[in-house]
Amino acid sequence: MLVIALAKGSLLAESIDRLYQVGLDFRPLLAADNRLLQMRDPQTGVQALLVRNQDVPVYVARGQAHVGIVGYDVLRESGADVAQLLDLGFGHCRMSVAVRQDSPYRCALDLPPYARVATKFTRCAREFFTALDLPVELVPLAGSVELGPLTGMAEAIVDLVATGRTLRDNGLVECDVLFHSTARWIAHPLSYRLNHQGVQELTAQLERVQVHTADKTHLEGVQQRQQ
Repeated sequence: MLVIALAKGSLLAESIDRLYQVGLDFRPLLAADNRLLQMRDPQTGVQALLVRNQDVPVYVARGQAHVGIVGYDVLRESGADVAQLLDLGFGHCRMSVAVRQDSPYRCALDLPPYARVATKFTRCAREFFTALDLPVELVPLAGSVELGPLTGMAEAIVDLVATGRTLRDNGLVECDVLFHSTARWIAHPLSYRLNHQGVQELTAQLERVQVHTADKTHLEGVQQRQQ
């Protein structure tokens, strides 16, 4: 039986829609009163696990799920040993460095050595500043990292940015982008190589849907520009 790990939160609706397009129906998980943590597609028996975003790579890497859908930001932060098969093209955001609007620092390289950087993404932040050869003190936070610079705890933050509104509302401004993130289709490496439970076939179906979706989005964009 194929098992798919799905992330709660902002990626869930689009993830379930993509799977529905290839014949897997997990729409009951979207119900406002849903309390299910797992369910099976009634037609195929494929099982979905509903887990926290950060746990998707863990379930896949440890083999409790054959495949999963997770944001690239979470995947990169986890360092999990999984196969990244497809960029699904939704859930767009970016990992950025931000500072106070009145900060004298305009980019990451302006920060002094051992500046304090608040973040939930310590692995990503460490890799970025190491590549810049700039030693910093990382301040791990689980909640609103925007408060770091506002309270004087940190000179900068590393965090996910979608529209940038939260930064603007709190007097912060982006100064560097580490990378862009979208939803990714991942698999346990052995499951993919041995094609356990038809992982390769399902991946090919999702890829065809992805190409069709991209073509449709492009066509709609062209039509809007011509109007």
